[in-house]
Amino acid sequence: MQEPAPVTVWDLATRLFHWALVVLILLQYLTGEFGLLSMDWHFRLGYATLALILFRVLWGFFGSSTSRFSHFLRGPAVVWRYTIALMQGRVHGEIGHNPLGGWSVLLMLASVALQAVTGLFSTDDLDAIAPLAARVSDETVKWMTRIHHWNRYALLLLIVLHLGAVLAHWIWRRDNLVAPMLHGRKRIEAATPMRGVSPWIALALLAVSAGVVWGVVAWGEAA
Repeated sequence: MQEPAPVTVWDLATRLFHWALVVLILLQYLTGEFGLLSMDWHFRLGYATLALILFRVLWGFFGSSTSRFSHFLRGPAVVWRYTIALMQGRVHGEIGHNPLGGWSVLLMLASVALQAVTGLFSTDDLDAIAPLAARVSDETVKWMTRIHHWNRYALLLLIVLHLGAVLAHWIWRRDNLVAPMLHGRKRIEAATPMRGVSPWIALALLAVSAGVVWGVVAWGEAA
């Protein structure tokens, strides 16, 4: 049986977002836990992360078809049927995220967003004070700092589960999920090809996201 021709499943913007987020999270973890970089850099990396998350939310509405939330966020019934079919070995590769993976992506984005937002209000009780800490009460700063610390464990757990799912797909289904996120293409029978969006739209959305984060940080530091 002839292999299907490779088709595009991920656009460049989504792939760059994915790997940039991986690098940012890794650097922030090494900085926060092991002092790889100064806390000033921890904050800067956090601002970049928040801008990326805001971009991904916008891209989820205006981006290429496989990156849109409407493409991969399905209802409970669809997710349940997919999970049963997966356990029975009756599912095949899909264009973009599968129904189960789609919600895991949303959960991951939410956890990263929570980490970045609470970081804007956090302090280490020494000399690292986040830009929005002066705009809220001391009690709010304490709660935001606690959430920032607690959520890191939730985020680490989600990352481990994500890596475990990728490994499981590779071992048991012979489905390599990493390669398409590098070069964007996959050998699969595509009933509906990916509908791309201009990279200029991605750049515009990224600029808007960065501008919003810069404005919030500048407003906080002006207090």
